[in-house]
Amino acid sequence: MTTIQDIADKLGISKSTVSKALNDAPDVSEALRKQVLETAVALDYTKLRRYKKPVKKICILIEKENIEYEEPHHFAYDIIMGFRQLAEPAGFEVETVAVDIDFQKNTAYDIFMLEHDYVGSFVLGFSLNDPWLKDFDNSKTPTALFDNHITGNLSTAYVGIDNDEGMDLMLSHLTSLGHRKIAYLSGSLGSYVLKARHSAFVRAMHQHGLVTDFENIGCSYYISECIEKYLPKFLESGITAVVCSHDNIASAAVTKCKQLGYKVPEDISIVGFDDLPIATSTSPKLTTVIQDRIELGKSGFFALSSLLNDIPISTFLLHSKLIIRESTSSVRTKKSNNL
Repeated sequence: MTTIQDIADKLGISKSTVSKALNDAPDVSEALRKQVLETAVALDYTKLRRYKKPVKKICILIEKENIEYEEPHHFAYDIIMGFRQLAEPAGFEVETVAVDIDFQKNTAYDIFMLEHDYVGSFVLGFSLNDPWLKDFDNSKTPTALFDNHITGNLSTAYVGIDNDEGMDLMLSHLTSLGHRKIAYLSGSLGSYVLKARHSAFVRAMHQHGLVTDFENIGCSYYISECIEKYLPKFLESGITAVVCSHDNIASAAVTKCKQLGYKVPEDISIVGFDDLPIATSTSPKLTTVIQDRIELGKSGFFALSSLLNDIPISTFLLHSKLIIRESTSSVRTKKSNNL
């Protein structure tokens, strides 16, 4: 494995200078320190350095522009708690680090990890446009990603729930209630998970023998735009049920239906995804697919610890579970209520 001497030889500097640069000594210029870090990463020095540190540090990386995590009602809060519940008793020092796109543009992922002595990371909230998502393609640092899938890199693993199973459970529930004209509302397909759920919905519709075309699917970046643009058209065309990519859209759809004079579920059934706190405060309460966020956090540590032990785990998915509440009912019931 690469040594400090190898880095020194590559740069034509002394071994002691390399050591100072790696340990942030004040008498090494920022330009030289950056050059040393870049060379260390290029020579795969990261792995050797991990095992030299007495305390193993790992980080939870949060894309702060995409996901909330600081309060108990925030989506990522319980995921972080679940991760810590396993990581800290296992002897790891865990730090939560929030980054944005500008930070990612200015610092390469592997260099950031080496600079801060992190042996691995659990990554939350990254979209397909985040610069580090490309860095993950070739990173040598063990990295478990929530709701992102990097192919071809043995140092990365994908953690999440089975979206195909979740959509199949939704469609099984709705078709058992007599629904055949089913639409789909989603945020923009700028994230891996929303693209995965979109594809899963289409596959589930086909598996249940139902017709899907562009007129039955609405995707927009803003929730309000998605609801205003597509939901009235669905209602006017005789759609009897709407599947939503997440609970926030489903809740907004319930509110909009009421404003338009439609009753949920008597006139139209609405299903969410994620079982966010809003799912039980919406009236009626949402039928939705639950994500056990504590267990997802634990799964993140399981995947990362596997990578740290050179087990090239690829995908770790939890089973989906449908929670049936008050926002769905049978087509037959709706017809009888309208008589």
